[in-house]
Amino acid sequence: MVILAIGGVGRPVRALDPGENETWVTVDQLDRVLDMVAGREDVGLTFDDGNVSDLEIALPKLVERDLTAEFFPLAGRIGERGFVDADGLRRLAEAGMSIGSHGWEHRDWRRLDDRHARRELEVAPKLLADLSGKPVRAYAPPFGAYDRRVLSRLRRSGATRVYTNEGGAVARDSWLRPRTGVRSDVDQEWIDSVLGERDGLYRRAGRVMARVARLARF
Repeated sequence: MVILAIGGVGRPVRALDPGENETWVTVDQLDRVLDMVAGREDVGLTFDDGNVSDLEIALPKLVERDLTAEFFPLAGRIGERGFVDADGLRRLAEAGMSIGSHGWEHRDWRRLDDRHARRELEVAPKLLADLSGKPVRAYAPPFGAYDRRVLSRLRRSGATRVYTNEGGAVARDSWLRPRTGVRSDVDQEWIDSVLGERDGLYRRAGRVMARVARLARF
């Protein structure tokens, strides 16, 4: 299957971090992607950061098409301007969406000392689980950045799925799951190339999957 990673949707209501605008899509772009995904079981959807657009824009469009997605909020930004609050997190979960962890704040997990690693990999998912009312065992490292040390820490933290950003295809039962980012310049040609020609995508993904599989064996 192919797993898509989406950041924010629509017009931001907060100041974006440097480069973050590249991960935002318009409402029309989201509609096009979701229309292509509707009714398919070989495509997964994920949303990062916990932007308020997850609740106000993405959720109703997913429900309208009978789709589900996994949402990966930043626990340390819950309730801040432009991000979902505790009630919004519960509403996502109650609507049948899955909640995973993007950590406490947007930082590279490869550079964490033990104290900060505990906050990012253990405290953050616990808070998200308490607020959403559901266990949180899936993780999406910020920037898609990871190494063997990060993967070892995630296994010890009880991660059941870990989402990265290499792109390409992934086996349904894979623990390490590469995602394909939906960028601000997404157009119909890109959508058709990623979601319309599955055999071509699977061939292009071969080398990426092999590299990820090698790294995952530790």
